[in-house]
Amino acid sequence: MKRKGVKKMIIISISSFIILILLALAAILLAGGLFQNQTYLQPWNKNYAAHFKDPRIRLAAYGLLAANGHNMQPWIIKLDKDDPMTFYLYADASRMSPKADPYARQMMVTQGTFLDYVAVAGQSIGYPATITLFPDGSYNEQQLAQSMSVKPVAKITLKRAQPQQNPLFRAIYIPDTNREPYKSTKLSSAQIDALEALNDSRIETKIYQDKADVKALGKFALDSAIIEADTRRVMDEAGAIFRANESQKNKMRYGFSFEGQGTSGFKLYFMQGLITLFPSLNNAKASSDLMIQSTKAALEHTPAYAMISSDDNSRVSQVKSGMIYSRLTLTAASLGLAAQPVSQALEEYPEMNKQYTGIHQSYAPKGQTIQMLVRIGTPTKNVPQSMRRDVMELVRD
Repeated sequence: MKRKGVKKMIIISISSFIILILLALAAILLAGGLFQNQTYLQPWNKNYAAHFKDPRIRLAAYGLLAANGHNMQPWIIKLDKDDPMTFYLYADASRMSPKADPYARQMMVTQGTFLDYVAVAGQSIGYPATITLFPDGSYNEQQLAQSMSVKPVAKITLKRAQPQQNPLFRAIYIPDTNREPYKSTKLSSAQIDALEALNDSRIETKIYQDKADVKALGKFALDSAIIEADTRRVMDEAGAIFRANESQKNKMRYGFSFEGQGTSGFKLYFMQGLITLFPSLNNAKASSDLMIQSTKAALEHTPAYAMISSDDNSRVSQVKSGMIYSRLTLTAASLGLAAQPVSQALEEYPEMNKQYTGIHQSYAPKGQTIQMLVRIGTPTKNVPQSMRRDVMELVRD
């Protein structure tokens, strides 16, 4: 009788423990937003843009999917009140990242990524776009934020035409950044030719996949990531826009999240729930360590790098470099390749000076400005889509 009683107590204890574990797991998953609608992914729906009758807003909805620094989506659209086929793109000064991007160079590259998505989509849906950069002149650099608010980056003029099939248009819906390891397979000559053909009169795209270059560029990328991870104000700037769960993502719809690290499925909600219930887990050291570990893992599985360089560092060249970068990611996707920017060595805050100087001495000996450094290769897995704002949030009077 005694043994039966002890056995029964053990069974009850084990059952209670399992119930507690299941309740704790359920609490974590609920806190992570397991059953919440992901409204922040609506712009990725292939029918989303078609809901807007105004072709200017429709094209802006495609532009919204473009790569952008810190996922800040720093774009403002103003519709011409007299011409229903003209609109203007402004840089949103309130969305600058002054710690990581003190001169707003990456901000201008981000304007270009948007414009090229507009161009690709316009041709595909029958509204080809003529893009005029800085129609009212360039910025007053001494009053940059104010100047951004009054001077457009671009004037976009549309015309009606027959839609033209473009394989790049389908690639718009593929996430532009894949941080996962890539296969060791080198790029083919045809792939390299297609990517290096993406040039402007003063801007060049170059692919590097020789062993020495891959090693050297990987070292620049890793060393600069370590420096960034150790620069508290830069990491704090990024940490301030981290969205820990579905509620935060639905409310803000921009910034960083676990998806950016390739996390998806059950693990996503579990990680979100842990951080929501125990915010101290997401401390500065943990974020820095995770950044270094993930960067190292990605760089160790990188067969090639792409570099976009301009003859000068004017605002026009920065925007055009962004346009070429979008064309690079779209072309890469259409060729079965994936890309990830690893451009920390190109950032212009004091702690990065040595890396910035070193990579330019090695790879821009004629005084060019390297605008983008990108790892590229055949992906080993797909990655989730990232947050996007509603396009109407971009439209201003």
